[in-house]
Amino acid sequence: MRHVVLFHSVYGLRPAVRAAADRLRAAGHQASAPDLYGIPATDTVEEGFALLDKIGHEVVLDRARDALRDLPPETVLAGFSMGAGVAGALLAERPDAAGLLLLHGTGGAPDAVRPGLPVQLHLADPDPYDAPDEVDEWQQALTDAGADLTVFRYPGVGHLFTDPDLTEHSPDANALAWPRVLAFLAAR
Repeated sequence: MRHVVLFHSVYGLRPAVRAAADRLRAAGHQASAPDLYGIPATDTVEEGFALLDKIGHEVVLDRARDALRDLPPETVLAGFSMGAGVAGALLAERPDAAGLLLLHGTGGAPDAVRPGLPVQLHLADPDPYDAPDEVDEWQQALTDAGADLTVFRYPGVGHLFTDPDLTEHSPDANALAWPRVLAFLAAR
């Protein structure tokens, strides 16, 4: 059993993120999905970026820090898209994290990675927000830093392919991703 914190995408705390936390709890983990916006989720990515601009990246990071405050140091940091970036940004502040689980976006700077840190990435291939060459560079940098990195690329799917309420949802890719996520967490 692991503590896992799931940070949401730029859309806000959508039902898919809550359902993911429920899925992790059903697998025996203690999972939380904090609301980094403090207001209802949006319906479009454009509205989401407007909310992020209005709230501010630093406020979002501060709310993420607050959500981690009472969790054990070895909590798995996880995120969806923008939330993957949030999880990665907090890695330097949480050096004992049991792992970094990234869905729909890269995150984590090489200088924040301790040798052997388990990292798993699930990404559309291609992804509109993470260019393939940038992902390759990130992958090489994390590997060079000593991360135990596994990357799963899902060809021909939309960015947030695990969110069943979005048109980019892919039932097939979603069905592949979740057993991999659960195996990653079980191994921690």
